[in-house]
Amino acid sequence: MTTPCFLSGLKLSHRFYFEAVRPLLDEAVPGIAHSAARLGGGSEVLGFDTARSADHEWGPRLQLFLHPQDATRHGAAIRNLLSARLPKTFCGYPTHFAATAEAGIRTMQATDGPVHHRVDITDPGTWFTEHLGFDPGQDVAALDWLATPMQRLAEVTAGAVFHDGLGRLAPARAYLAWYPHDLWLHLLACQWQRISREEAFIGRCGEVGDELGSAVVAARLVRDLMRLCLLMDRRYPPYSKWLGSAFARTPQAAVLTPVLTAALAATDWHTREHHLALAYETVAAAHNRLGLTDPVDPTTRRYHGRPFQVLHAERFTAALTARITEPAVRALPPTGTVDQFTDSTDVLTNPSRARAVTRTLTPAPES
Repeated sequence: MTTPCFLSGLKLSHRFYFEAVRPLLDEAVPGIAHSAARLGGGSEVLGFDTARSADHEWGPRLQLFLHPQDATRHGAAIRNLLSARLPKTFCGYPTHFAATAEAGIRTMQATDGPVHHRVDITDPGTWFTEHLGFDPGQDVAALDWLATPMQRLAEVTAGAVFHDGLGRLAPARAYLAWYPHDLWLHLLACQWQRISREEAFIGRCGEVGDELGSAVVAARLVRDLMRLCLLMDRRYPPYSKWLGSAFARTPQAAVLTPVLTAALAATDWHTREHHLALAYETVAAAHNRLGLTDPVDPTTRRYHGRPFQVLHAERFTAALTARITEPAVRALPPTGTVDQFTDSTDVLTNPSRARAVTRTLTPAPES
């Protein structure tokens, strides 16, 4: 099989729906109400795919949404028809996805038999609940927002909708486009709180000769600053693989990228602290430009008389918290969303686990 010229996954899926899937669907069940989209996991959904992405879980694929009763009644027949009648290749890419040695991972492969396709047939409520842990078409509580990793919210609000005959995808994506205002303030406050907890450790580690420990703390703080900038720009921070790519699209990236890079490249704590202090002041000034709070002094200062330069980021936490008016949000602990207080992949990729751990920190709503 020759390698075709690379076509972005969203463009490939768009063409695949209109040129290959839709005609067969119209033939199988003429006039059936449906929606079609490419959402969920995959680098192409966030717009970061390259030719490298084609080695697994990438290719001509999409979600086909039906009314629940239609999914039950027609889903299997449509799935089988597509398996029998879809072209073996589309735009040069195989439409057959074969299992690999890694559980749950499939890759495009040529086949002479039925196509094991990636047209996932479901209904909107089922898909949203499986992917997010809740259905945005129902009542959405603070727990639903907090227990959903930002990567998952990005996967639902990015991507592309090719057809929305059910009228469910557009309103759901609009609703999930960003956090309610008070909750946004709370998550910004929690992100500043994370920074405040460790900003003095750069110097303290270095002072005792632990340059490696100082560098590890610096890397954590750089990550937190990048995620903070994305939150300030009303963008869902993705998981680590795409964090730098997403950060590069923020307004602060042009100024901050060389500063953060220098902080990570530094071999002594004084240099590391110097660059991070510049980064703190840059992000603090950006906070003030948002106008979410009264202006907060963006300059760094000594840490309780010790010779370490810090921002005292908890000042920004306090300023943001003071602007929260909704009592239920004010009552939340300063831990934020599940991916602000844990980075366990095995939690963040499992909605039931993410909801379970978040529930332990989230006050139950008053009856």
